[in-house]
Amino acid sequence: MTLTDKVRSIQKTGKKPVILVIGDIMIDHYIWGNASRLSPEAPVPIVNVKNETTTLGGAGNLTQNLVSLGATVTVGGVIGDDDAGKQLTEILANEGVETSTLIIDVTRPTTVKTRVLAGNQQIVRIDREFTNALTDELENELLDKITANIDHADIVVLSDYNKGLFSHSLTSKIIKAANDRQKKVIVDPKGLNYAKYKNAFIIKPNKKELAEAAKTEKINTIADVQNAAKAIFNETNATYLVVTLSEEGMAIVSKDECRLLPVKATEVFDVTGAGDTVLAAIAYFIASGLTVEEACELANHAAAIVIRHIGSATTTIDEIIEDINKG
Repeated sequence: MTLTDKVRSIQKTGKKPVILVIGDIMIDHYIWGNASRLSPEAPVPIVNVKNETTTLGGAGNLTQNLVSLGATVTVGGVIGDDDAGKQLTEILANEGVETSTLIIDVTRPTTVKTRVLAGNQQIVRIDREFTNALTDELENELLDKITANIDHADIVVLSDYNKGLFSHSLTSKIIKAANDRQKKVIVDPKGLNYAKYKNAFIIKPNKKELAEAAKTEKINTIADVQNAAKAIFNETNATYLVVTLSEEGMAIVSKDECRLLPVKATEVFDVTGAGDTVLAAIAYFIASGLTVEEACELANHAAAIVIRHIGSATTTIDEIIEDINKG
């Protein structure tokens, strides 16, 4: 059976994989305008605002990618007791995402990243965020909600943007709770402390993140990827590393072998959000019963689709099948 046949077979069942996303969820706020002169007060452009748009960012982009593929998604994380938190929850609810696993921290704002653009040029980014770790009380509240949802999930995905959610303690407890219930955990990592991801099924760094975490100067070849991966395997005991290599594609690394999947795109306009698309596709197809290698092959096609668009984009199963058939 070809990979396309397997994907069509998944479609025919009508079964939606249930995916639990835990992560740093935020809002991306864009202010669009024109700038034709400098301020008399300081050497900065004056932006005449024409439009404002809001979308989900961080783990929210991953969530939207999963919904676009057809998954049933529950999202867990922390938001503030503010208008941005209400807006974020409303956007998720409109996408059909279950939000009962979100908790409110009254001491922090909902993370909002505001980008001011003049034409196609970003002038400035303004971040509203609080990245301190959760209190023990909030960690326990979130862990209780997560644990209650793991039983219903086909797979668990951790989307770490280093905003204070994934302390070593909480991350370890989430992975243990999932493993105890025979649920695979896929991690999109951030920072240098990969020890907290110990016993995850897949860890998905990009080339730069892998080099930093493995404390190596550079990664230029597949041999470099394998050498860096050894340090991560020793630290985490992960089953696989899936390393995104930008224009070179991605590498699937186990303790025994390394397989390179060349990039599928013939045109590249914008790689924004492509990592979330890859993560979503891998999670979706493994949850649907495919192997890691098959899921990564499909994720490679999904990435090829979204990087042909400007800005963060999503894709669908039908588009992935169409992209495979083009080859």
